[in-house]
Amino acid sequence: MLIAIYSVLSILTPVRIVNFKFTFEAFPVLVASLLLGPVDGLIVGGVGSFIYQLLFSGYGITATTLLWVLPHAISGLIVGLYAKAREFKLTYRQIAFISIVSALTVTLLNSLALYIDAKIYGYYSFTLVFGNIIFKIIAGIILALIYTAALPRLISVIRDRFGM
Repeated sequence: MLIAIYSVLSILTPVRIVNFKFTFEAFPVLVASLLLGPVDGLIVGGVGSFIYQLLFSGYGITATTLLWVLPHAISGLIVGLYAKAREFKLTYRQIAFISIVSALTVTLLNSLALYIDAKIYGYYSFTLVFGNIIFKIIAGIILALIYTAALPRLISVIRDRFGM
């Protein structure tokens, strides 16, 4: 279900500016990671990203597809490991912290994927790859704070409803 939500959010919520996409697709990755742990976070992030790349990105399978799939997969793994280490009992500040770490991880790994993709396919320019990195970081932090506003309550409701 969370993979399907990831796919829908990646399609329906993007704001695109050149090589920047502002979307809420990371939200189900965070939910899976914070509720279920690192493996589930990795799967939701990885499979959700792969479905998006394959069906909706317009690029399909390329030499760099795995590079575009890894950011959310690795983010899910990191967030899940953090949650598991704290026995899935995170404070609001801990959720804010790991959400920001997740956003920065995704931003940096996506920038690395863009750099490698641009070098392989011959469209590299410093401005294209790194020109708006500060904007991406700020947007990622803002998204992380938005997620943090919703995650504690949502996780609490899911745990209560499903006895987790």
